[in-house]
Amino acid sequence: MLTMLIVDDEKLFADSLRQEVEWASLGIGPVYTAYNSRQAKDFYEREQVDFMLCDIEMPQGSGLELLAWVREHYPRTESVFMTCHADFRYAQRAVQLGSFDYLLKPVAAGELCDVAGRVVEKIHKDKETKQYSRFGEFWARHQPLLAERFWLDIINHTIPSNPELIRKEAEERNIPFDTGMKLLPVLISIQRYNKSFKPRDEKIIEYALINSGTELLGVQGSGLLFGLPERKLLALIPVEQNTFEIQERLQKNGQAFIATASSYFYCDVAIYIGNEVLSHELTDMVSRLAEWDKHNVAHSNKVLLWRNKPYSQQSIVLPDMNIWSVLLKEGHGDKVTAEAEMFLRSLSDAETLDADSLYRFHHNFLQMVYYVLKLSGIEAQLLFDDETSSILFQRAVHSLTDMIYWMKHTISKAMDYIGTVQQSQPIIKDAEHFILRALEAEDLTREAVANHVFLNPDYLDRLFKKETGYSVTEFIVSRRMLLAQDLLAKTDLPIGSIASRAGYTNLAHFSRRFKQMVGMNPKNYRSKHKL
Repeated sequence: MLTMLIVDDEKLFADSLRQEVEWASLGIGPVYTAYNSRQAKDFYEREQVDFMLCDIEMPQGSGLELLAWVREHYPRTESVFMTCHADFRYAQRAVQLGSFDYLLKPVAAGELCDVAGRVVEKIHKDKETKQYSRFGEFWARHQPLLAERFWLDIINHTIPSNPELIRKEAEERNIPFDTGMKLLPVLISIQRYNKSFKPRDEKIIEYALINSGTELLGVQGSGLLFGLPERKLLALIPVEQNTFEIQERLQKNGQAFIATASSYFYCDVAIYIGNEVLSHELTDMVSRLAEWDKHNVAHSNKVLLWRNKPYSQQSIVLPDMNIWSVLLKEGHGDKVTAEAEMFLRSLSDAETLDADSLYRFHHNFLQMVYYVLKLSGIEAQLLFDDETSSILFQRAVHSLTDMIYWMKHTISKAMDYIGTVQQSQPIIKDAEHFILRALEAEDLTREAVANHVFLNPDYLDRLFKKETGYSVTEFIVSRRMLLAQDLLAKTDLPIGSIASRAGYTNLAHFSRRFKQMVGMNPKNYRSKHKL
């Protein structure tokens, strides 16, 4: 019989799960309960726990935090999470591919029994004698976190890349080690999420990707898969047979993993399979894979082999964007987008597109768009100052896909606004409404109005005079004086207060400007026109 611990801050729910399910029929018993992470940790100090059923959202420490602690101290415990949030359904499929599962509250008895049965079966299988290779036994016998820490220290140079120093460090940590062991590193890069996730959700997805990758890539029992910073995972697979065959298997299994990541986790990934190396050569090989990922802007959702990587990158010639600027000025933004996309995809197909080339293309394309907008009197840096434009701009140099997204967004927004400016009337109406809403503001200037409508101040002045007969400054002053006249005639507000509402902090300046515009000072105007 297996020992089970139910952890949930809802006491009635936890107790009902313990009492109402026939756990003994599943080979589970005794069953205990804890109502927060602290109680659960205390229980672990007293008893062996084979199976933990745990809520994710708890006020005194989340289930994920508890799982991290359990993995470090009691890695043989199998864990299943429960959550109230339907948004976590995407994680359910992931963990079904790994060593633990997620259940959505309220938990259906049939579903719970099915999951528990699979957990019991897995635990019993793990306890059976397995026919691992001698290197496979090394991975299976030792706690995953200790192994992760050891190899991370090698990759991060905490342990120098020296065979003898690595052997001594392994000995000090009580980790069996063979300096002749060869490893095949596989770097998995999460290139982008195709849905918006909170950082906490991304962390759950990373857990699920590790679990599904462990099975789909064939890592379990003979390797290790763990997380790295910057949305990356690393698999280390001991090599005891033909490396070419292992790489071919990984290439096939990698496509299945990519399909799972796309379908269930809404993310694009790239998988980089390195060459076999000795432990002291691992740091260099992983660095090379990471650098390859950094410069990979052409390939998404692909498995790439280091042995097939081009050794040198050809210098590319960027297209003449003067032609594109003419097309853009004439309103053919769709043609510009199509030609630019065709050019970039041709580089990708020819394996000549890298990060440096994409950066140069991005810079030139941006200058071309800004030049055309300037000719139309549009301040491009203001037009593209919104959050969406900013995010797409930053991502553009990361990949071909991101660049195409940014180009289409930029051209579409530029063409829409050029069309609006050419009509001029909507722009003037927008400017007038902005002025009327901001009459009390002392800093209401021609420049502030121009910034609001994304235009050069001189260009806005020309449009304004054409439509209204006033310059922007003249229009502001005229509307302020009309407001002051209205307040003087219809209210008993002090003249100082009226001056402030008309955007003047200096009463003398207000009085002089009022007399210039109206022909008499504010006091005399009130006497003559007071209702």
